[in-house]
Amino acid sequence: MSTERFDCHYCKESLLGNKYVMKEDTQYCTKCYENLFSNCCEVCSLPIGCNCKDLSYKDCHWHEQCFKCAKCSRPLVEKPFAAKDEQLLCTECYSHEYSSKCSTCKKTIMPGSRKMEYKGNSWHETCFLCHRCQQPIGTKSFIPKDNGYFCVPCFEKQFAYQCCACKKAITTGGVTYNDKPWHRECFLCIGCKKQLSGQRFTSRENYPYCLDCFSNLYAKKCVGCTKAITSESLYEYCHSFSHPSALFCIVCCFHTVGALFLSGTKRAVKSIGPVTECSLVQIPEPTR
Repeated sequence: MSTERFDCHYCKESLLGNKYVMKEDTQYCTKCYENLFSNCCEVCSLPIGCNCKDLSYKDCHWHEQCFKCAKCSRPLVEKPFAAKDEQLLCTECYSHEYSSKCSTCKKTIMPGSRKMEYKGNSWHETCFLCHRCQQPIGTKSFIPKDNGYFCVPCFEKQFAYQCCACKKAITTGGVTYNDKPWHRECFLCIGCKKQLSGQRFTSRENYPYCLDCFSNLYAKKCVGCTKAITSESLYEYCHSFSHPSALFCIVCCFHTVGALFLSGTKRAVKSIGPVTECSLVQIPEPTR
């Protein structure tokens, strides 16, 4: 009576009474399994046999006795560790070699602990405090000032200017006018309420106006074109004003800017010289 054979799938040696390893529903003797499937240790380069623990990290494998700190050789089995430049390090060695130091307490910031970073400096989360209220800032907004760091409420109380319009603190980019601070969005034309920051404007009685509002409200009007005179150059005659470009002789239409001119008895007759035919014209009295 024959018995069913139970052999190694690779070398065909009988496995009856011997140790074997199953892989994907197929049996192998321990020797064949190690030759075919065992991982090599990253430290000693020997196969990790069936009788050894195979410790792995990021597709790398170690014998249990080889899984230790590359600096101090302390065993790392079931202990926290860090990896640097393909080496395993215990947390103490890693901290000593690579971890940053807290700018406040000067102690090492251990791997895995929460830390704050700003402009190349690092802090323990509990050491990054507001310089005024001494409370941890954490992930809240803060403002640096004179080598200190302030939470926003403390900065506003201690340093920020108050806007002349809304009376609230100015924390970023404001405008100064008449030695008084304003938010950019609060510095408005007193007439049309248009924002004046970055725009040309003028003032009257210490109130700011955009050029359009000032021209409409206060600028002198040209008797020729009736538009506001916004430039510095203007001509005045008999309490009337005109643009330089609007000053013409009413008889010959010659441009009279910078020239002498005379006037008639009833209306202005302007000329370009002291003696021209236009300058001697007399306007007759109207017929009754």
